Amino acid sequence: MHRMVALVRPSQSTFELACAAQVFGVERTGLPTRYTFGVCAERPGLIATRAGYDMLVTDGLDAFDRADTVIVPGWLPVREPPSPAVVHALRRAHSRGARMVSICSGVFALAYAGLLDGREATTHWALTDELAARFPDIQVDPDVLYVDHGDVATSAGAGAGIDLCMHLLRGDQGARYAAQVARTMVMPPHREGGQLQYSAPPHPAQIDGTLAPLLEWAAERLGEPLTVEILAAHTGVSTRTLARRFADQLGTSPGRWLLARRITTARDLLESSDLPLETIARRVGLSSATNLRRRFLKALGTTPGAYRRAFRTGARH
Repeated sequence: MHRMVALVRPSQSTFELACAAQVFGVERTGLPTRYTFGVCAERPGLIATRAGYDMLVTDGLDAFDRADTVIVPGWLPVREPPSPAVVHALRRAHSRGARMVSICSGVFALAYAGLLDGREATTHWALTDELAARFPDIQVDPDVLYVDHGDVATSAGAGAGIDLCMHLLRGDQGARYAAQVARTMVMPPHREGGQLQYSAPPHPAQIDGTLAPLLEWAAERLGEPLTVEILAAHTGVSTRTLARRFADQLGTSPGRWLLARRITTARDLLESSDLPLETIARRVGLSSATNLRRRFLKALGTTPGAYRRAFRTGARH
């Protein structure tokens, strides 16, 4: 069991906490339970929330000593530094090897603890200037949904906390397990961390031109030689118009979406089948096992063979 512990404080944002609790703390019928989820506070007892009710927290900071991942689901007000006890507990957990994760304003707690110095991080777009000004040693990216360094991960605004949690789940348990969890939550299984936090509201013509039919059509034809030009021709628009619609509706480009979809499908096939790499590469439109390995290594930092050994169905407990 992977032990997740979230640090809460008055007045706790319930949504940021729920992002992590919903992904990691819910038992789902038909899926093996691979996480325990709990909360702790510097001063256990009744903790006020921003939703108008109090929650009872029984564990103190020593819960970090048993955690594989520590989550800070928000830290407000951001100008209030953590106490020395909290800073010490965060640093001790990190030095012990626990993964440190922040959602939205929770990045400020990690920043005060010095866990982000010299590293890239993100937070809600409305707080990025404050984070950069207060912590000049941090490379603040105001645009992305999340940043994952392996030992430390930060997310943008509250909704992006779900994206980060799903990203971590996929890295821990594989794409198929994450897709099954996403299905129970009635949400897409994957949004790339490099997608934009905030896109301009769609114009009426773009609402009429939803990309959903195109995405479904393309996903069923990954093994074919799809290009941006072919996608645009199928939709009946120019490549420039298609790029604008992708940016407005998905926060990414057609080419990046297509590559991400191919890699995601390859991950699923690696987990669920014994197909040779050459066959998988052709089936998802990456032409050869060599190209699949190159794309896989760049996107995920591992090889298809290593990924298959780690996430083959039934291999993880």
